Amino acid sequence: MAKIIRIHEHGEPSVLRVETADIAEPGPGEVKIRQEAIGVNFFDTMLRYGRVNGPLPMVLGSEGSGAVEAVGADTAEFRVGDRVAYFASMGAYASERLIDARSLIALPQDISNEQAAAFLAKGLTAWMGLRALHDIAPGEVVLVSGASGNVGSILSRWAKALGATVIGVAGSKGKLEKVRAGADQALYAQDPEALAKVWAIAPDGVDVVFDFVGNATAELSAAAVRSGGKIVAIGAASGQSQPDAAEVARRGIKVASGGVQDHVNSATVGEASSQLFQAIRDGLFHDLDVTRYAFTDAARAHEDIAARKLSGLPVLIV
Repeated sequence: MAKIIRIHEHGEPSVLRVETADIAEPGPGEVKIRQEAIGVNFFDTMLRYGRVNGPLPMVLGSEGSGAVEAVGADTAEFRVGDRVAYFASMGAYASERLIDARSLIALPQDISNEQAAAFLAKGLTAWMGLRALHDIAPGEVVLVSGASGNVGSILSRWAKALGATVIGVAGSKGKLEKVRAGADQALYAQDPEALAKVWAIAPDGVDVVFDFVGNATAELSAAAVRSGGKIVAIGAASGQSQPDAAEVARRGIKVASGGVQDHVNSATVGEASSQLFQAIRDGLFHDLDVTRYAFTDAARAHEDIAARKLSGLPVLIV
C-alpha cells in the first residue's frame, strides 16, 4: 500500500490527510515510480487554500524524484531501477505513483534525488526567465524583484554566474542579508532611495527586470528598467501588476511572461535540465540550503511556508 496526502476540502494545513491507496500497474505510456523526495512549492499552498481552482479530492504536489518500479507498454525509454524526476505532474504527495513517461527526466548519477526534488521546478523556472523569456548576456544589469524567494535566489546566482550585474530587491529589511548573498547589490523595496541606488549602478536603467512580486513592486520595476529594456513577469506574490500600457509603449519596454510548462517542454526540457544540472555541479547554489520534512509532516511544511519560517528549499523525504 502506498501512502498519499490528499485534501478533501480547502483550508488550513490541517486539511492535508495522510491516507493509503493501492497503486495500479502502469498502462501504455505510463511508469510506476517509488518516490524518495518530493518538492514543496508555494503553488501547493494556493491549491490547498482554493486560491487556484482544482478538483476535489486532490493529491497535491507537482515535482518529485525516485526510482522506476514498473513500466507499461510503449515505454521503452525507461527501465525498472532507473532514477527519474519530474517537475510538472500533479499528484506528487505520494510514496508511489503512476505518471506519464513523457513527464519524466532521467537523473544523472551525480544528481541526487533530494537535489532534483529541491531544484528542478524552481531551477527550470529560473532557466525560463534567463533563457526563454530573456536570453541574458554578459554585461547586462538586471534587477530581481523578490530576490529572497526560492526562485529569485536561484535566478540571481545563475544570472551573476552568466556575467550579469544583479541588483536584488527584498520586501523586508530582514531579508537583505539573504539577497546580498546572491546579488551584487541588495535593496529594500520601500527604501525611498531605492531607485536612486539603481541609477547609481545603471544610469540609464537596468536592461531587464525579473519580477516575482507583481503589484507591490510594479512602480519600482517600471521606473528602474531602461527605455527599450524588458520586464519579465514570472510571479505575482502580491497580485498581478498592471503596468501603464501607454508608458510602456512610449518607452519601448517589452513585457514577457509565461509559465514554466509553456517554455520548458518536449523541445527544450533536455537542454534546460542539462544546464540546470551543470549549474548544480558547478556549485552555483551551494549556499542554498534544503529544508527536509518527513513525508507525514507535509502540513508542517505548509505552516512554515505560511509563516515565512523557511530557511531553505522545502522537500518531503519519503
